[in-house]
Amino acid sequence: MSFSRRTLLKASAASAVIGSVGAPFVARAQQAEFTYKFANNLPDSHPLNIRAKEMSAAIKTETDGRVDVQVFPNNQLGADTDVLSQLRSGGVEFFTISGLILATLVPAASINGMGFAFPDYPTVWKAMDGDLGAYVRGQIAKANLVAMDKIWDNGFRQTTSSTKPINGPEDYKGFKIRVPVSPLWTSMFKAFDAAPASINFNEVYSALQTKIVEGQENPLALISTAKLNEVQKYCSLTNHMWDGYWFLANRRAWEALPEDIRTIVARNINAASVKARVDTEKLNATVRQELAAKGLTFNQPDVAPFREKLRSAGFYSEWKGKYGEEAWSILEKSVGKLS
Repeated sequence: MSFSRRTLLKASAASAVIGSVGAPFVARAQQAEFTYKFANNLPDSHPLNIRAKEMSAAIKTETDGRVDVQVFPNNQLGADTDVLSQLRSGGVEFFTISGLILATLVPAASINGMGFAFPDYPTVWKAMDGDLGAYVRGQIAKANLVAMDKIWDNGFRQTTSSTKPINGPEDYKGFKIRVPVSPLWTSMFKAFDAAPASINFNEVYSALQTKIVEGQENPLALISTAKLNEVQKYCSLTNHMWDGYWFLANRRAWEALPEDIRTIVARNINAASVKARVDTEKLNATVRQELAAKGLTFNQPDVAPFREKLRSAGFYSEWKGKYGEEAWSILEKSVGKLS
């Protein structure tokens, strides 16, 4: 698939205009036996939503119209923390959420976001499609939620700023940076002596615009689709975390589906995830040039001093204690020794 800057921005603008009153992309089936809502926080133009719409159509076709998965992008049903509550109560049947935000409910879910742990995509997928992903899904199940087998890609996260580039860990000192509502993010940036502020994603643009914070961190694709380059000057390619979205289901709603229907739904969700991974990686790789043409200034710092700063600050040791020996050993089996 091709994701041009024009396509992305047109779709993003459309989703912004539609806002919370926008109708879901997938039309309601006339006689759907199961009508389920799938909520997410990403713009309409993001690969996750493009593939989700295809997935929804395929599920409807393969179940002969019995299952209608309606896609609600762009925080239409509320911010992440609100929708997670809706998912648990059954108000929403499906939800994609970063493991780092899910960690407020399932502490182990944030382990994939360990600072400066994953060097590249092959290492990520080996871990998340293997032992580490299986461990996290087991922990999610204990919270009475169902996680699909394949985690969706959100990309490696980069640091943007309206005031200065980040060339080394010392540049984070006193830096007012927006982070998601997640303990791991706050902990990591505090280890760098930064000033992290937890803000939901739907408020990020305005927080940057009004200088409540001077910077934020996200994958390049999301920086582009959310037009954060309009309120930021610098982008430092720190690759400080890899972030992904678990596709979660309300357990009661999931178990209400007949087994053969569950098989069809799960297969299509997981297949869409793998396709979106390819899309997102390509988009993150190509969007840098487009953002630079829009005036964003890029730099590529050496990551070794950042990892050493986290080690000396006791960040890795602290989180090893929080996750426990089992989880930490599974992580280090994939990425090498951290603590």
